Parts: sequence; C-alpha cells; structure tokens
Amino acid sequence: MVFMGDRATLLETGRFVQRRVTSAVSDTADMDTAEPVAAVEEAVPGVEAVEYTDTAETEARHRRAAESGDTASMSVLGALLLRRGDLDGAEPYLRGATAEGDRAAANNLGVLLHQRGYADEAAGWWRIAAVAGSAAAAHALGRHHRERGDEPAAEYWLRQSAEQGHALGAYALADLLEHRSDVGAERWLRVAAEQGHREAAYRLARALDKRAAESAGHPVTDGPARRRPRDASAYATGTGRSAREALVYETGARLRAAREGDPAPEGAAEPGGALAEAEQWYRQAAARGHRRAALHLGAILERRGELKEAGRWYLNSAKDGEPKAACALGFLLRDAGDEESAAVWWLRAAQDGDGNAANALGALHAARGEQQTAERWYRAAMDAGDVNGAYNLGLLCAAQERIPQAEQWYRRAAYAGHREAANALAVLLLQAGDSNGAEPWFSKAAEAGSVDAAFNLGIIHAGRDDDRAALTWYERAAAAGHTEAALQVGMACLRDGDEQTAERHLRCAAGGGSAEAAYRLATVLDARRPEPGPPALGAPRAEKTECEEWYERAAEQGHRRAQVRVGMLAAARGDVADAAHWYREAAEAGSRNGAFNLGLLLAREGNEREAALWWTRAAHAGHGRAALRLGLLAARRGELTEGRRWCARAVELGPEEVAERAARLSEALHQELTA
Repeated sequence: MVFMGDRATLLETGRFVQRRVTSAVSDTADMDTAEPVAAVEEAVPGVEAVEYTDTAETEARHRRAAESGDTASMSVLGALLLRRGDLDGAEPYLRGATAEGDRAAANNLGVLLHQRGYADEAAGWWRIAAVAGSAAAAHALGRHHRERGDEPAAEYWLRQSAEQGHALGAYALADLLEHRSDVGAERWLRVAAEQGHREAAYRLARALDKRAAESAGHPVTDGPARRRPRDASAYATGTGRSAREALVYETGARLRAAREGDPAPEGAAEPGGALAEAEQWYRQAAARGHRRAALHLGAILERRGELKEAGRWYLNSAKDGEPKAACALGFLLRDAGDEESAAVWWLRAAQDGDGNAANALGALHAARGEQQTAERWYRAAMDAGDVNGAYNLGLLCAAQERIPQAEQWYRRAAYAGHREAANALAVLLLQAGDSNGAEPWFSKAAEAGSVDAAFNLGIIHAGRDDDRAALTWYERAAAAGHTEAALQVGMACLRDGDEQTAERHLRCAAGGGSAEAAYRLATVLDARRPEPGPPALGAPRAEKTECEEWYERAAEQGHRRAQVRVGMLAAARGDVADAAHWYREAAEAGSRNGAFNLGLLLAREGNEREAALWWTRAAHAGHGRAALRLGLLAARRGELTEGRRWCARAVELGPEEVAERAARLSEALHQELTA
C-alpha cells in the first residue's frame, strides 16, 4: 500500500523544490504517436531512460550509492528499473527517494502505481509532485482528471504543465480545448509542435490545411484526393448527344472532382499562407516518422507538381503501414506508366482495407478483360465501406448486359448517396421506359451535384416540350462545365436572338470539344464577315479567319456540314486540292452536299465520269441539284430517256428553282424524243 501521510512534511521541508533529478518519466518523454488521437489520449506515461556509457557499471554504482542512502541514486535507479519493467525492484527505491523529498521520484512512483492499477493513489503522488512544480506530474494529473470526466480540474493541471513548457502538457491541453471547440487549442498545439511534439505538429498542420481549403471553397479531404481509376467507368451506357434525338447522355467516365476527389487547387499556397505553414508542420512531423503527416505532405507536393518528392513521402508513409499512401503511390506509378508496380502498391493498400485501392485494382483487371477478378476487387472495395465499389459493380454488370444486376448495384450505391450511381440508375430506368421512376433519381443526383444528371433532366423536359424547364437545367449543367449543356444553351440563345450570350456558351462548348458547337460558333462568326471582294491579281492569299479555324476544328472532328463549308472556303481561295479533300471527307461520311460539291469540282477539272458517280450518290440521298446535273449530263450524251428520268427526280426533290429548270429540260427532251 502507498503511505500518503507524510505529504505535508515533504512540502514543508521544501526539498521537492531543491532536488531536481532528471529521471522523471514524462519530464522530457515524447509520448506522441502516428496513430489516431484516441490512442494518444489513452497512452500511459512512461519512464525516460537515462543516458549511460556503461549501463551495467552505472547501475551497479547507483545501486551501491542507493544502498548507502543517496537520494539521487535511489531516484535514478528506481527510474531505470521502472523503465525496464521491474516494478517490484523499482518501488522501494522510488519510495525511499520520495520520502527524502525527490520530486521526480514522486512522479515516477505515481507512474508505477498507475501501471499497477492504483490510479487514485498514483494521482495523490502526482499531485504532490505537481504542487512542488513538476510539469510532468501536472500533465499526468491532468490526464487522470480528464479520464474521470473532471474537465475543469484537468484543464487546471494541464495548463500548469503547459505553461511550464512541457510539450506533452501543451498537447494534452490543446486536445482538451479542441474537444470543446475552444479557439485556444491551436495556440497550445503550436507550443507543443515547436518543442518537437510530432502529433501536435501533425494536428496543427491539419487545422491549417483545412482552413486553407475552406477559405478557397474546396472540399476538405483526409489525405490525398481520391482519384478515379482510368478504366473503372468505361462501361457507362447511354446514347446520342442531341436533346431532341437522344434519350439520355450519361457520361459515366467523367466522375466529377467533387465526388471522386480529383485533386483540388491548393488554396493559400503563397508564402506565409495557411497551406504553406501547414506544409512546414507536415514536413516536421513526417521527418520524425509520422506516417499520416508524410501522406498529407505527399498530397500537397503532388498537387504542386513535385511528383518525385511526393512519391518519396508516399513511399515512406506506405512502408510505415499507411494504406492511403500506398494507394496514392500506386496512382503516381500508374501515371508514370509503371502499371505493374502500381498494382503491387494497390494490392498492399487493398489488403489493408483501402477501398480506393481495391477499386483501382478492379479497374485494372476490368481493362484487361478479367471480369471475375475485377468483380472480386469491387466487392472488396464495397466491403471496405467504399460505395464506389457498388457503383463500379453496376458498371461492370451493365457492360455485360446483366441489366437486373446492374440496377441492383446502382440502386445500392444510389441509396448510399452516390450521385453518379443515382444518375446511372435513372438512365437504366429511362431506357426501360420508366420515365416516372427515372426522374426522381435524376433530380436526386442533380441536387447532389451531378452535372450529367442536370443535363439529363434538361433532355427529359425538352422531350416534353417544356423548353423553359429544360433550359434551366441546361444552364445549371453548363455553369458546371458540361459541354453538351453549353451547346444546348447556346442554341436556345440563338433561337431567342441573344447572339452575344449564345456566342459565349458556344465558345465554352466548342472549347470543351463539341464539334457541333464549333460549327455553330463558326456560323455565327461567318455571318458577321463582310462579303469578300473579287481577288486581285497577284494579291497574297488572305490569312484564315477565326470562323474558318472553328469550321476546320469541327471538320477535323468529322462534322460533315463543317467539312463542306471548309471545302467551300478553300475553293473560294482557289485551293482546289484542299477543297476536294474536305468535300471527299464529307461525301464519304454520307453528306449529299459534299458529294454534290465534289462532283462540281471534278467536272470543272474535266473528270465528268467520277463527277457523275458522286452526283448519283447525292441524288439518291435526296439532292435535287445533283439530279438536275445528271439530267443535263445525260442530255449532252444523247441519253434522252435517262435524262428525263433524272429530271423527274429533280422535280420531285426540288427546291422550286431546280424543279422549274428540270421541268423545262424534261419537256425539251420529250419534244426531242417525239420529233
């Protein structure tokens, strides 16, 4: 039993203040850890080892001195035995030194009793040492009171410890204040961090990192931004691009950054900013072996483009057992082209329960055609609590035409809040003819931020001729960068005569890769061009205008009308070869205008035989002028019956001017035949 009766005598002698032996357990001991904060809070103070040149000899010397009644040696020997785990051997020496007024021995005696389960008696000795000025004992006493729910007493003693410069006391006080959402917590985290407390440095960095993200309006992530495996969404379904021609446009391969966590902009990255300071503290903690700090430091460096150093910190963290770092390292290796090494780290992370890594492995195997293995990893991701696993299972089943199973997995992910799964589920329901069941899921996904769902709602309302509601959803999707939605808004503005707004949206859509938007933007710019005058002899060829560049961009993407227009502009410049190239591209893609114009070009070059082939193709596709040209060609050859047949076709196809000319030619051929 611990005798507490001579506490007053010890205090009266003042020897607790006079004697300062450095064997105290937590005077300088570093109890931080890379594990979660809860583990830190539950840690029991330990004994700091004393540096010896020859441990056995020094121990023997202190033992002899202790046996002779030397208080300092009793305290040192007791601390040494306590750290070794020899509680029975340590207790007599610690009691002896404590009885002589050694403050460090009293603190360590409290540690010994705490380890034996006598928490209240340990607190008594800690109180004696703390009153005498031991910062370590004040820290231990504060922790004792917090464990018993007495937060005022805990704060009092922890503050006593912290104000004496004790790193563990400052950290524990910061943790208590943070638990109460007290703004003073950061100050004490900083105090502890400045003294080398790595967990304090990490938590201070996290607070600064979150502040930087929030001030920049970016989502706060725990570790590197979640990244989408390249091929995990390659199984998305959906048809068409036009609001009037398609049921839906579901861009499964584009999971938005806000959902999947593509790397966000850094926030306050300027020197002196919150993120810059966070990086410094992450670096300090990581250098001392804090694996979570190394993970976050790697994420900051990766966002900044310093991939080599980011990979080094990810590697350090991953080797220390951090699965998120192993996953992030896998993505870095994949992006560098080393897919096999990436798979090794993803496997390691997935086996440690990282759902994102399991999804990456699933995507990797799916891209290789190993569907069963992919499904196994997607299920592992789902079991790890990653809802993307269910979504990817839905994509996998949809690719295999297992529609009921796909719907099941989409629905599971959608109910868990996965907005792209809600959109995909709505796509399936809409394709099955259940528009009433689809619309609520589209709405739910759109309200959660799915850009594709917002666009799809626009399509649904456009199909009901509710153009106003459709435009509202298109505008919402366009504002978030949806290319096809921007095109639809631009077209609506053109119909309303708002050319300036139309041009702005068409530029956005064209810049996003829409060939139709590039073509329509070119037509807007084309209409503003002054009519070109007759070419002057010897004048240099004019530079291409902006509208020509947009026509060409659309033409290069296979837009047939743009190809025809580019051919016309080339012909107007006298560039017959370029004109023939674009007319042929359009004609071979099925453009009747391209076929007709190519025929004209060939006829002018004297190649009427090939011209007739292209005119025939155009006429069969419904081009009246091509039919009239064939009639004229047949008439010149003396093939009067054939000529009348083509004239009849031209009259049928029109337009009116062509029909009148074809009728006159047909009548002349008839008279020739009956003469």
